[in-house]
Amino acid sequence: MLIREYTLGDLHAMIRIWNEVVDEGSAFPQEERLTEETGAEFFAAQSCCGVAVDEGGVCGLYILHPNNVGRCGHICNASYAVSAGKRGRHVGEKLVLDCMEQARRLGFKILQFNAVVKTNVHARHLYERLGFTQLGTIPKGFRLKSGEFEDICPYFTEL
Repeated sequence: MLIREYTLGDLHAMIRIWNEVVDEGSAFPQEERLTEETGAEFFAAQSCCGVAVDEGGVCGLYILHPNNVGRCGHICNASYAVSAGKRGRHVGEKLVLDCMEQARRLGFKILQFNAVVKTNVHARHLYERLGFTQLGTIPKGFRLKSGEFEDICPYFTEL
């Protein structure tokens, strides 16, 4: 598996994978699906986008961008999406590690995740295994697709 910066030829697969996670309604705050047009704009607006590519093509991605501006501009934020059929194969771990490397290269000092859903146990275990610290819990901070509310757990690590 190769992790590399995305190219325009990856956009269709990236949008499909992103929309899978949006449609599941249990991890990303976005509710609107990306189209070819909005997806191209969305990914181009990031500080960095990486893709995981295996023999079947793009199977995962990440977006990396500042978490805030000015005096907090050294803190970045990222999101990760892995195709449903490729989950459980350490694709996410490789994406997170590459993302951390790219964040350092771009001059960020801290990587923070604002809204990791409490029930997203695979992501939480991965972040903890990689040395991220949970900052606490925000009760009912995420509205699931079902309409129920779930806690979110912010995480961070120094780069």
